[in-house]
Amino acid sequence: MVPGPPAGIFQDRRSEGVESSLIALYIQNVSISVETFFLNRAYRGTLQQQIQQQVIEAILAGRYRAGERLPSSRKLASYLGISRITVTLAYTDLVASDYLEARGRSGYYVSRTAPRAPNFELPPPPHAQDVDWNRSIGQRFSGYLGLVRPPDWRAYRYPFIYGQADASLFDHANWRQCALQALGQRDFEAMTSDYYDRDDPNLVEFITRHILPRRGISARPEEVLLTLGAQNALWLSAQILLTQRRTAAMESPCYAGLREILAQTRCNTLSIAVDDEGLDPARITGEVDAVFTTPSHHAPTNATMPVSRRRDLLARAARDDFMVVEDDYEFEISFLHPPSPALKSLDRSGRVVYIGSFSKSLFPGLRLGYLVGAEPFIREARALRALVLRHPPGHIQRTVAYFLSLGHYDAQVNRMRQSYRRRRAVMEEAISEHGLQVAGPGASGGSSFWMKAPEGTDTDALFERLKQQQVVIEPGRAFFPEDEDNRQFYRLAYSSIRAGRIPEGIRRIAEALR
Repeated sequence: MVPGPPAGIFQDRRSEGVESSLIALYIQNVSISVETFFLNRAYRGTLQQQIQQQVIEAILAGRYRAGERLPSSRKLASYLGISRITVTLAYTDLVASDYLEARGRSGYYVSRTAPRAPNFELPPPPHAQDVDWNRSIGQRFSGYLGLVRPPDWRAYRYPFIYGQADASLFDHANWRQCALQALGQRDFEAMTSDYYDRDDPNLVEFITRHILPRRGISARPEEVLLTLGAQNALWLSAQILLTQRRTAAMESPCYAGLREILAQTRCNTLSIAVDDEGLDPARITGEVDAVFTTPSHHAPTNATMPVSRRRDLLARAARDDFMVVEDDYEFEISFLHPPSPALKSLDRSGRVVYIGSFSKSLFPGLRLGYLVGAEPFIREARALRALVLRHPPGHIQRTVAYFLSLGHYDAQVNRMRQSYRRRRAVMEEAISEHGLQVAGPGASGGSSFWMKAPEGTDTDALFERLKQQQVVIEPGRAFFPEDEDNRQFYRLAYSSIRAGRIPEGIRRIAEALR
């Protein structure tokens, strides 16, 4: 902390103008001590960024005041034990951002027009909660029983976790180039503008011309809407198609998030048990208004619905007048056999709402997916999305558009298919060697196995025991309706674990099951 002016320096000064001048003169002669700087070895950025951050935080907090002189680049570099050019570059960037100003040969000073943070006096924290939250909360969401996985799963040596990115397979260099290109002046409007209820036309065009035709789907731009991943697309679809008086049919087991999404609509639900060929349309009984299905890779068993069943489902939808929501979340990862045509490609009446996502083929943190449907449905989805979040960030949309159009996306998917094929073969061999039971067929590939433990096994308890062995699995209870309380199944994914570690991880699971 820089000391204030010595006591009494302004005594007997009656003119405010003289006093202000003396304060300014005093500050100009104050040098910020090098001892206010330090290096945090755990900092994730560069040394240059760390110095910049410390200066910015000190200025915004009022510890460095306008006109105060910073340590010379040579002195600060010597004190921190780093290169002088690192300090010089940090100072230069701070000048460009108007936090500092350079004064000829005299050095760097805190800029007189540097940004300032509002300095509010914070009230003490409340000692008691006066709100009756049981009365005030009108609808609860925190009771959602999602998938059980430790937040630090990457720290485990054998993480059989589904849907997470493997950094070794991702094309960081080209993604960075596409992101930089999207940050350029040419794309400034696409990055900074509010699209209101619209999307990046470049990305929508690529989806309609290149992505959807691979699934046999023909769509106009007016029939496509970008979403914040498949989860957001499912929520939009449920909100539009369902009410308290309507009925939705879903697979059992099913994607855990879908069950909660349907519960929020307060609609009636019908759970339909799946077999080795996925959802059987003949099991849909009574009147339904919407059927939610994952035909290409059933979640979580990986069963693939044959074309005959797909046609039967569409015929049933036309006959009984209901909509079909197709979640095609992992169609790119089909490497055992060619992918089956999408339900949407067989749809001739506009009853299928198609959901796609880039989360599995790029990385889950991207949170970018898309809805394809008849124009009246997309019109409502677009209006609802605009009320909630307007649109996905423009910079992300344009970056993905470049990544796709320059061919990096196809190379990425091809690399993942080859790696997953090898990992699957290693896992199949290990599962067979240790006598574990696979419950799902996984006919097209995917990135996981649906497993069945011996009779009487509680996979929630198995999950806790295996964590002590550095192994993480996914218990299957969350995929079933609450009234079933099925704890015998579990999922093993190979998307987030190296092939060389799979055999030992499987061995430890088999040992724990004994």
